[in-house]
Amino acid sequence: MSSVRFSDGPAPPVPPTGSKGARAALKDAPAPLSPQVTAVAPPHATVPDTRELAAQFEDEKPGRSLTGPVRLLVTGTTVGIALLALVQVFQPLTQGSKYYLILFLAGVLPTVFLAYPAGLSIPWRPGRTPASGDGPDPTGPTRSDWLLAAAALVACLYPVLPFTVGGGGGGYDAFLDRQGLLVGLDVAMGTVLLLLLLEACRRTTGWILPAVCLLFLAYGYYGGLLPQSWPVAHAGLDFSQLVDAFYNSDSGFYGTPLDVAASYIVLFTIYGAVLDLSGAGRFFVELSAAAFRRSRTAPGARRSPPASCSARSPAGAATTVSVGAVTWPVLRRAGYPAERAGGMLAAAGVGAILSPPTLGAAAFIIAEYLGVSYLQVLGWATIPTVLYYLGILLAVEIDARRSGVRPVVVHTDSPWRLLGRFGYHFLSLLVITGLLALGVSATKAVVGATVLAAALSFLDRRHRLTPARLVEALGAGARGVLAVSAVCAAAGIITATTTKTGLGPQAAALLVSGAQAVSSDPAVVLALTAVLAAVALSLLGLAVPVTASFVIGWVIIGPALLDLGVAAPAAAMFVFYFAVLSEVSPPTALAAVAAAAVTGGRLVPTMWQTLRYALPPT
Repeated sequence: MSSVRFSDGPAPPVPPTGSKGARAALKDAPAPLSPQVTAVAPPHATVPDTRELAAQFEDEKPGRSLTGPVRLLVTGTTVGIALLALVQVFQPLTQGSKYYLILFLAGVLPTVFLAYPAGLSIPWRPGRTPASGDGPDPTGPTRSDWLLAAAALVACLYPVLPFTVGGGGGGYDAFLDRQGLLVGLDVAMGTVLLLLLLEACRRTTGWILPAVCLLFLAYGYYGGLLPQSWPVAHAGLDFSQLVDAFYNSDSGFYGTPLDVAASYIVLFTIYGAVLDLSGAGRFFVELSAAAFRRSRTAPGARRSPPASCSARSPAGAATTVSVGAVTWPVLRRAGYPAERAGGMLAAAGVGAILSPPTLGAAAFIIAEYLGVSYLQVLGWATIPTVLYYLGILLAVEIDARRSGVRPVVVHTDSPWRLLGRFGYHFLSLLVITGLLALGVSATKAVVGATVLAAALSFLDRRHRLTPARLVEALGAGARGVLAVSAVCAAAGIITATTTKTGLGPQAAALLVSGAQAVSSDPAVVLALTAVLAAVALSLLGLAVPVTASFVIGWVIIGPALLDLGVAAPAAAMFVFYFAVLSEVSPPTALAAVAAAAVTGGRLVPTMWQTLRYALPPT
């Protein structure tokens, strides 16, 4: 595939950079644009390392770069997880889906402690040297990581323990028979798993989600002490009841969110890894560059939305970085201010989570919650996605004409030539949609598309998926689902607490009554409730991953919309959209922070520019 070159007159002056974090993230010497695209940067352009920046600003924290035997162990475990997920599609375990989820979590959770560092500095007494491997910034798992991994393996496999220990164990059926009547060892193991999941979430996403889970846990335990006249008061639950709800029910750790991660998301991350290694990502970005190379209003501006839609990543921040590293040099040459360009990149990057045929993880949860096919969710998302990107493109055109930006010539192959040589990369995406339309399940459809993508890779000698590279793809795909699986399992704390206490209907009634206090007109009440829900979802998702934000929003805010007569699909997509939009909402706005790091622009103006582009399509 040819390289991308662009040229015009002298570069404009470098815009002032007011963000220290953004300036620190940029390197003085140019770095490769992307592992997928080779381009020649213009003079004076500073291009960040996309892999490092994506890790810095992703919802999920970067994992360790493992070497030696530990790397082989983690790779073997992740490949085993991938194979288990693939086998489950065609030959499900006879014990049922929950048994599969137990085995899946038993593979995922210990691997999280080996693959993700604790990120905590241990204070050592003066004059004492830390033991080997226990320093604050280890290159591999520490002894405490190995202990946590072992404890996670035991706690996860305890429900299927085939022999009796202290009144507990006795096999999977015996464990299910004790639902509501847990023995002491059951409660102890459930408590260990609860704490380990909170620590896994802290390692992969930060402190906010564990704090939210602990808040729900405290509400379940201490809610009985609230005045019973309060709408959110309940009878109260003791700790064993809470552990039973988390550990031995269908709404806890092994509820719908983890089921979605283990049944759908892992298969799509494997598919994404196969696509990436087959060269599809590079093709999509180059095709978008070629399609808009002759735009008189800055090809970089026009190609940002389609590039972000095709060169997608599980989260908006990573898409913003990968696409921004390619398009920012063009935007800069055209005369775009860094803040405006950053807003454009962030708004377009977040749209990737909304774009069919592979939406964000919450889309699969929507399908499971509503009991509909994934194809229906794709249909619901198509028109909003088109309107979203159309709104951004129109805003880009208006800004380009109003600001008088200079045209930039992009030297690349024609789009027809690229399509003729590498257009086969679209086939696997079309296969997913086609199989879903024929009534094939989403899991079998994505497996079929993955097999096709692997076979098509042999059409390009540089990207053939040899057995070694196929193992790499399986391992990378399963490793990509580690963090989201921990988040989904921890989300069971929220859903189980909400179910046991009846918090959902109570919070919904409180939200609706607040709107009814302003007006008795049903239309006004619905509008005010929607506004309050949008604000609540935006605030909720400021530092919580999109998947967790949707789960919390659906169990708390969803009932309010349903009570007012909103159709379930519309309510679910409303919650999903604003959960996604939280990635560009100040003051956190991870996608905007990532864009500012790419462009070197001031952080707060970049956030407001992002909202300026993202909000009109709403």
